[in-house]
Amino acid sequence: MADSLIIIPTYNELGNIERMVRKVFSLPHDFHLLIIDDGSPDGTADVVKTLQKEYEGRLHLLERRGKLGLGTAYIAGFRWALERAYEYIFEMDCDFSHNPDDLIRLHDECANNGADLAIGSRYVDGGGFVNWPKDRIFLSRGASVYVNLVTRIGIKDPTAGFVCFRRKVLETIDLDKIRFVGYAFQIEMKFATRRLGFRIAEVPIIFTERVEGVSKMSGNIIREGIGGVLKIEWRSFFESYRK
Repeated sequence: MADSLIIIPTYNELGNIERMVRKVFSLPHDFHLLIIDDGSPDGTADVVKTLQKEYEGRLHLLERRGKLGLGTAYIAGFRWALERAYEYIFEMDCDFSHNPDDLIRLHDECANNGADLAIGSRYVDGGGFVNWPKDRIFLSRGASVYVNLVTRIGIKDPTAGFVCFRRKVLETIDLDKIRFVGYAFQIEMKFATRRLGFRIAEVPIIFTERVEGVSKMSGNIIREGIGGVLKIEWRSFFESYRK
């Protein structure tokens, strides 16, 4: 069985999903894919079902009713992975803002260089952006500074959504204590990983603005991020993320 599972949440990714699936399965590593679709009305899940016939045993699908949030999708994916024998568990977007070729480098950082969590980072040497609006870059950079000021997490790109966890990290974190579902989810998972003493590495990536589909960023997500960071830090004085 493959040692690596990539979890990709989707909502209305018809323009990207087939291309993404085929790209991942063309890589020189035996990755498996778990697509978690939140009831996409554009037929994203139907495309995945068709492709499952071609990639039997490698392409998996969880269908959910309605938009339940990014964080809950990943938590469902983590639980699904832990019920199986995957050692390396990835988070990744479907819109090609994360370059699938970088999956190899994230895997290598955990499998060969000793990281427990490898982060595809825009803010380390060699990282950066392509075609991302200046206001989004400003917001992202400001969020990273804010998160580090409040939590002292010591991660240059704490909001990154392109990561690889070693299995033992997700086995150690009490996933029921991960409270946030949007922007703050990525921060909370890294915060929990750091607090539990795991080794974190940042791997430079180039983040590219999506071409197909519509961004899921919203005012509610940003507000959750701002308030969520304070709540994450406050709760850490009273409870542990350890099971």
